[in-house]
Amino acid sequence: MAKTIAPETYNADNIQVLEGLEPVRKRPGMYIGSTGPKGLHHLVYEVVDNSVDEALGGYCDTILVELLADGSVAVTDNGRGIPTDVHPRTGKSALETVMTVLHAGGKFDGNSYKVSGGLHGVGVSVVNALSEWVEVSVWRQGKLHQQRYERGIPIGNLEVSTAKDKQKRGTKVCFMPDTMIFATGIEFEFDILVGRLRELAYLNAGLKIEIADRRGETDKVETYQYDGGIREYVSYMTRDKEALHPEIIYIKGERNDIQIEVAMQWCIDSYSDNVFGFANNIRTVDGGTHLEGLKTVLTRTINSTARKLKKLKDSDSNLAGENVREGLTAVISVKVPEPEFEGQTKTKLGNTEVRGTVDSFVGEVLNEFIEFNPQVASTIIEKALQSYNAAEAARRARELVRRKSVLESSTLPGKLADCSSRDPSESELFIVEGDSAGGSAKQGRDRHFQAILPLRGKVLNIERADDNKIYKNAEIQALITSIGMGIRGEEFDFSQLRYHKIILLADADVDGAHIRTLLLTFFYRYQRELVEQGNIYIGCPPLYKVERGRSHQYCYSDRELQQILSSFPENANYTIQRFKGLGEMMPLQLWETTMNPETRTLKQITIEDAAEAERIFTILMGDKVAPRREFIETYGPKLNITDLDI
Repeated sequence: MAKTIAPETYNADNIQVLEGLEPVRKRPGMYIGSTGPKGLHHLVYEVVDNSVDEALGGYCDTILVELLADGSVAVTDNGRGIPTDVHPRTGKSALETVMTVLHAGGKFDGNSYKVSGGLHGVGVSVVNALSEWVEVSVWRQGKLHQQRYERGIPIGNLEVSTAKDKQKRGTKVCFMPDTMIFATGIEFEFDILVGRLRELAYLNAGLKIEIADRRGETDKVETYQYDGGIREYVSYMTRDKEALHPEIIYIKGERNDIQIEVAMQWCIDSYSDNVFGFANNIRTVDGGTHLEGLKTVLTRTINSTARKLKKLKDSDSNLAGENVREGLTAVISVKVPEPEFEGQTKTKLGNTEVRGTVDSFVGEVLNEFIEFNPQVASTIIEKALQSYNAAEAARRARELVRRKSVLESSTLPGKLADCSSRDPSESELFIVEGDSAGGSAKQGRDRHFQAILPLRGKVLNIERADDNKIYKNAEIQALITSIGMGIRGEEFDFSQLRYHKIILLADADVDGAHIRTLLLTFFYRYQRELVEQGNIYIGCPPLYKVERGRSHQYCYSDRELQQILSSFPENANYTIQRFKGLGEMMPLQLWETTMNPETRTLKQITIEDAAEAERIFTILMGDKVAPRREFIETYGPKLNITDLDI
């Protein structure tokens, strides 16, 4: 029970004032989202964003990110360098002020930076607060300025010396994340950082970004520089697809002090859309007014053109937005002087004026493009009409399913063993491979919060199917109905989600991996919000059970099995049970190893690199065989694949 303070003793002494960077260490999640791996990598992004802001202003063209052997990270740029003269209000150097005072920076006056991603002025100070130590080096006017901080506190004064290279300028920030804050570990993932840095290079044409991993015996270095900017970004994402029009539609300009850049390409062999939005170089995963403006103008322009070209009759209904965007890969990047983001992690742009500005500017340029390229417009409209017809067929199939459900007096599929709880936040849905495994899962589960949906056989490959085929597929239909929120399009409603944890549970073999991949393809293409919100998980059943005497242990990999066996005496007696499938496990075994929240292991599915995810799904699940073969030949040896079942 919480301790209460009597009214007569509740006074000014009870009001706690957190000074300096104390609020950050007290509530780090408010500033970096979490203290897990995502928040850890966010520290690097905060420092890099400051360097990118220098590039946006035209003062920097090279950024180097180094993962050092001791576990620290160094970010170096050749910008102007953080100012080091005395700040008039704090009486300290501007460098120390920036590093130790929240909301201190050059992003507020509109002069030092016309646009920036580091809007709040808390980025580098937050990194300082959440690091065991930070060392900053600044090269300005032939001098080298250095200062060290420990958990946000300056250690000594700013040291100034003559630079070896008097022409050198820029800033280097080296930091070691604090294990007191990041209790789950402070090891940075090279591939996660690569995704974000490559993205930044695409968004800032000509900017050179290099990342070097110096933690191994030999350095691992990647360099990104794209003179074509977001046009190359779209080309990268569509390179393994069949383009509907060879030339990427590119729009760039400025209106009302808002810089707008759009690159678009429709593809024949794609039945979903991939529209990525960025505001001041920050990917707005939850959308925003810039994306709303783009989607609105695309729908209006294509419908207007379709009627001009007599592709749509006066009596025909307009094409819906999802019809127009089917097969589209697009990137919109806006630079806004005073952006309004939701929270420090900046996942949604809220400026209302951006919607209208994007709508009017893109509309004018797009209409001009269509006027000079009527054939391109015609092929896009044909693709949209095919999507519309497939959607109508799907709607009829959906209505048939609904009428059938009413006749059967049940809106949920009969194979679903639902849980008794009606609280989505505590409810889990296990999607299980086969009736045998489904039977064990139903008997082993906790009926209060765990539901079981067994699927028969391998589900439809969504990458090669349209909506019409989806609604004719019994397994996919059962999946959609059980989850409760519909699929992409107007009927998609996240508030109707019946389970906040959706767990894919398949055998630990090639067929099980294939089924998981097919299901992940469905979620990525048609219910991506579930992936982006972290609602999709993979259950990890054991491969072996090792019994010795009265004790037993479960092993989840061959390596783990060998470690356990090597710990036994040479003459030890033991038995090994190999689980070839979930159906071979007793309900109690399945519960204690795979379903019990206290003992199980779940892998949460997230999207760290949207462009790479898009490319990989296209390669592995698309129609083209050659890119898939090339991928296997390239990465098979690296992944140590020795037995491939195709």
